[in-house]
Amino acid sequence: MHRRPHPHIDVTPSAVPPVNSSPDSSWLNYLSSTPGNPAWADNSQRGHSPLPRISLDVPSRPTSRASSSPGQDVPRPHVDSSLYRSTSQRGSSSLRPLTTTAHRATKSDLMVHSVHHDGESRPLSFVSITSSPSISASELSDELSSYTLESEEGLRRFQANDLPDADQEWHRLVPAAARDVLDRDEVQRQSILFEIIKSERDYVSDLVLVKEVFVDPLRNTVPMPRKRLPGFIQEVFYNLDEVRDHHQRMLGALFARQREQHPLLQSIADIITESAFLFNTAYEKYIKHYPIAEKHHRSEMQSNTKYQYFIQQCTLDPRVRKRDLVTFLSRPVTRLPRLRLLVETALLHTESNHPDVQALAIIRDILGQVISSTQPGIDDAERRVKFWELCESLEYQREEILDLDLYDKMRALVHSGPLSRRYRSEMGTSWADLHVALLDNYLLILMPEQRRSGAVVKRQIVSRPIPLEYLRLGSFTDSPEIRKEKAEEGGLFESFRRTHRPVYPMTIYHAAAKSQRRYTLYADDERTRNKWHTVLMEELAKRKYFMDNNKWFAPQVIDEHYFKYPQANVYPTENFAGRVLAATPFSSHGKNFIAVGCPSGLYVAVRGQAQFRRALSTTNSSSMVALSDFNKFLVLSDDGLSAFSLDLLGRVGQGLATIHHLEATMEPIAPQDGGIMFFRAGRIGERTMVLYVTRRLLQAHFHAVEVVGSGLGRWNSGRSVPGSVASISFRPFGEPLLVPRDAHGFTVLNRNTGICTDKGILIVNPTNPSVLSTAPVVIPKFVGTENNVPLANLKERCAGARPLGLVRCQRDEILVIYDVLGCYIDKHGNPTRSSGYLRWESKATAFLHRDEHILLFSHEFVEIRTIQTGKLVQVIEEADIRLAYEGLLSGDKSVLVAWKGREDRGVIVDNVVELVETAPLVTSPTGQVEGAWDEW
Repeated sequence: MHRRPHPHIDVTPSAVPPVNSSPDSSWLNYLSSTPGNPAWADNSQRGHSPLPRISLDVPSRPTSRASSSPGQDVPRPHVDSSLYRSTSQRGSSSLRPLTTTAHRATKSDLMVHSVHHDGESRPLSFVSITSSPSISASELSDELSSYTLESEEGLRRFQANDLPDADQEWHRLVPAAARDVLDRDEVQRQSILFEIIKSERDYVSDLVLVKEVFVDPLRNTVPMPRKRLPGFIQEVFYNLDEVRDHHQRMLGALFARQREQHPLLQSIADIITESAFLFNTAYEKYIKHYPIAEKHHRSEMQSNTKYQYFIQQCTLDPRVRKRDLVTFLSRPVTRLPRLRLLVETALLHTESNHPDVQALAIIRDILGQVISSTQPGIDDAERRVKFWELCESLEYQREEILDLDLYDKMRALVHSGPLSRRYRSEMGTSWADLHVALLDNYLLILMPEQRRSGAVVKRQIVSRPIPLEYLRLGSFTDSPEIRKEKAEEGGLFESFRRTHRPVYPMTIYHAAAKSQRRYTLYADDERTRNKWHTVLMEELAKRKYFMDNNKWFAPQVIDEHYFKYPQANVYPTENFAGRVLAATPFSSHGKNFIAVGCPSGLYVAVRGQAQFRRALSTTNSSSMVALSDFNKFLVLSDDGLSAFSLDLLGRVGQGLATIHHLEATMEPIAPQDGGIMFFRAGRIGERTMVLYVTRRLLQAHFHAVEVVGSGLGRWNSGRSVPGSVASISFRPFGEPLLVPRDAHGFTVLNRNTGICTDKGILIVNPTNPSVLSTAPVVIPKFVGTENNVPLANLKERCAGARPLGLVRCQRDEILVIYDVLGCYIDKHGNPTRSSGYLRWESKATAFLHRDEHILLFSHEFVEIRTIQTGKLVQVIEEADIRLAYEGLLSGDKSVLVAWKGREDRGVIVDNVVELVETAPLVTSPTGQVEGAWDEW
């Protein structure tokens, strides 16, 4: 095998002409072609002439290497290390300025000797000092390749990282004669190119070390639950493998080029350019994720002692050199800026006509674009890390179940900072320093608390978080006020001295509790107050836009023209239908209708048509429901609870029948003298039932009536049932049940029915007549409050609330809904979830259950929440909101509401609106909508 010899270059003042020099040497050809300058002139005649520096300003040609005679023994020269040194350890790109004090060689100094294996020193050549053209880079590289000190062995050891740190520099692997004949800029350029390769080698070594020392042992050791391990490794190390693969390929190409062209590299720009185009995407992903990766690692270090011990054991590896994991994780973040700095430095020391000038400029721009494009991602990731730190520091009020939706991927910390608040009491005025955090869905007012255990800061929620849907801004322009407080430093008497400083007020409040939840916060300066005002305005606008485009229930107006009534203190000049009291959808003969009850009667129209017709003259039709299976339409009005023909009602709505025809079909269910308070109808088990409550004097009775249709003939019985009348379609079911006089609503759970009263919800089974006469069960049950503080607190809260109904949320869990709160109970009625409770943002007057959500109706808002956690997902804000249709007892999805519409000349127009449940957009597996490209 042919092996490159290891030549030796020596600079001696007594050099003699070469013996057996090669006639093909480019240097000798150059020397022999120099006119007027004998090749072997007397040294004494030119020993003091300065040696001109050689500038490598010609285009580089294809790489080639001169061959040398084998068998030469190469001693190691002494090289001045002050020429160029990196101030960093391996992988650093910080360069110390080149300060050379080397002797400028004369002609006689440039006698080149070849020391053969027999120990004899033979002169090779010298360079003329006369004015002459520059030597080409390729020719000089070929010559130096044959005479570099231990060129192959030293380079091999460098690439294997087997040299001492002091020797891992370009000038330590290149003979002094080579440096002396090179231009100063070229010396620096070669040193920088060498530093690029060296830093790349160290960088790849660190990335490989991460896998071998940290990742692989982590998989085998498992210092955390195994189900968490894959996700943890993905979050902490992300796509580091992808980055490492790119740089391993780049390093291999750099090493190959170095072996071909050492000691004078003509160019490595093409290798870096190609790699930069390939790895920029991988870097964008990694750098943007880095703050999150670091956060996961630090959080695990704080909370997991096994993981902490594992990291300590990893740092014992000598290759780690006492660096922590964060240092290795940050290597890709700092690599591109350092590489860009090296490229810029190389560009400064490259001749303007060198081919690398354009290539290095392209590399610089590519790396700059990657660095710039990742900065917004880094900022976003850092905000997410700050958001997670905030979440970890939160301390919630005991017993309250509060779902802030913090685990949503879209959640973000928009702005935060210290603000103060003034509290007034009988003892005077006191100030509290708060931490206010604006999320993209809530505003949090927190009381920070420093824990003794170290730097852990806990922040207690001192006031219930305000959803941005309810947040309103007051004045942000009031004059500054003076905050007086005791001096924190000083002696005994100094502590009584008070300081005075201006603070700037800003007012915010809750839209559903404008006076009870009004906050005046104080900023330390005008700039901070203006910043808060700006971010609050922007975030409220963003939140509104987001919620308008992500509605769970979308309002669709059915009518906004027909139902009018005069404002207060305004005498009506014409007849109006009046304020909407109730509304019901129904179908008949393939057409969809809407029936609306008002003080003046009942009106019907075909859905989609604006023309309403009066169908019944009943006054104050406050509740109604359609039973399509029995062709019955039930109406509760001042005339009592009655049933009418559903088909004929549809014909009246189309103008095909008259009011008299419809009224002729009336069947009374309960007369007016029965004092009917409310009713509900629908399927309970296998039966279709009508449930209603009547009140007489100091008593109230619960009635259950089964709908049997018209085929059974007129029902007659010798029993006298209070509050009922004979009917051919409705049959009383069991005896009336005495219930509390404050009963105000029904709620249904499969076969059982709950009757809402002020003291709780009575559970009865209307399909089992024998049970009606027994004492009903009241829930929730508060047993054992003497020894259970949370349960006692829950009982106290529920005692002051009004029950509205029950909703089954899980197999063995039920949500009890009050007007101001909700709590979870088991199937026996006992509170669950540690007696925790939910709190609504506004006081509800009614509610509906639709699939996974509950809709809470108040006069100004409709809150839509999830059943499982009570998370607020949507808020609808209008004026004078009324639930117009409660629906059937089971299986009904319609949601009809009425609210105040426009005002015109003392007349108010009511809007009849349907809340339609939306569905998520469904796309094909390829991400394209089916048929989207058919027309193309």
